[in-house]
Amino acid sequence: MYLARVVHSLHIAGATTVLDAGCGDGSFTASLAKAGFRVYGLDLSNGGIDRARGRYPNIPFAIGSVYDDLRTAFNGVTQFDAIVAVEVIEHLYSPATFVTRVHEGLAPGGLAVVTTPYWGYLKNISLALTNRIDRSLTALWEGGHIKHWSRRTLTMLFEQHGFKVASFNGAGRRIPYLWNGMVMAFQKRAN
Repeated sequence: MYLARVVHSLHIAGATTVLDAGCGDGSFTASLAKAGFRVYGLDLSNGGIDRARGRYPNIPFAIGSVYDDLRTAFNGVTQFDAIVAVEVIEHLYSPATFVTRVHEGLAPGGLAVVTTPYWGYLKNISLALTNRIDRSLTALWEGGHIKHWSRRTLTMLFEQHGFKVASFNGAGRRIPYLWNGMVMAFQKRAN
């Protein structure tokens, strides 16, 4: 669902070197490579990175945290044209630390593309009125979502860390403002 929107954002920005931060088993990273980008994948999971390296031996993968300096994960690569985080930010205890690391790892004018479940006002009201809020925001999911993002809150986070909004797309439902997810691209501001 997100691949086409992410690839479009990367092409518009003229990105060539892309880090997939929180790449899991490397499937999305491999899709970006197929789309013509020079890609790198980073994930904290040893098992995920082992699978990624086994399935995609021509793509550089590294074990590491998105809270660490992203510039040191791959020898010789100190900046990226773009950093992509697909369904990652909602799992982070400190999204501000992550966004700081993204800012450091991007070249001037670089692009951060983030996908996350969408939690806007109208969607929340709709879920509450249809008695589905507990199912959607369950606290019973071990290791589940820690943060719930709206377009406004994600924009605020990135703007506070030196970015400007480049694009926004709702994803997963055709009914505006009831989307399952969102894809937002943020451009690193010049200092």
